[in-house]
Amino acid sequence: MSTTGIGTFALRPLDPFKDAELLHSWVTHPKAAYWMMQDAQLQDVEREYMRIAAHEHHHAYLGLHEGRPAFLMEKYDPRYVELTGLYDPEPGDVGMHFLVAPTDRPIHGFTRAVITAVMDELFADPRTRRVVVEPDVSNKAVHALNEAVGFVPVGEIDKPEKRALLSFCTREQFVAARGVSV
Repeated sequence: MSTTGIGTFALRPLDPFKDAELLHSWVTHPKAAYWMMQDAQLQDVEREYMRIAAHEHHHAYLGLHEGRPAFLMEKYDPRYVELTGLYDPEPGDVGMHFLVAPTDRPIHGFTRAVITAVMDELFADPRTRRVVVEPDVSNKAVHALNEAVGFVPVGEIDKPEKRALLSFCTREQFVAARGVSV
């Protein structure tokens, strides 16, 4: 759980069946274009998240803001998922994706509060030494957001579905970006 000036955030394991309809509305929304599921049917979303739920090295979580669903987080082991063979992973590397739910009533600073809560969660595990992300190179908004919480780009990589900007954030970089002492 993470508390910010915007409120309290929590995560729970995603239920591929119970949460599929909600997720479908999020991943097919125009604001979720970089999630690459714009044309997905409900069954496609169920299938994708059943696949993730069954995977030993990939996990999905529903993010709650003040107890209500507000974002999706995925964490994965980049040795086995997403980045296999695309960079040299180090011990303690954890991959991450996040998606903020679309809303008609945006809250200033909400997305930054979400990524901060996600990073708090990932670094709560003492085994996590570095968080790895690979957003689309053209997603300038997420690059700025990643930089704001401490990510440093290391270069572009070619994934099957996109050209991505590989970036890393160590625990120390995250703490420094937050402006708090260790």
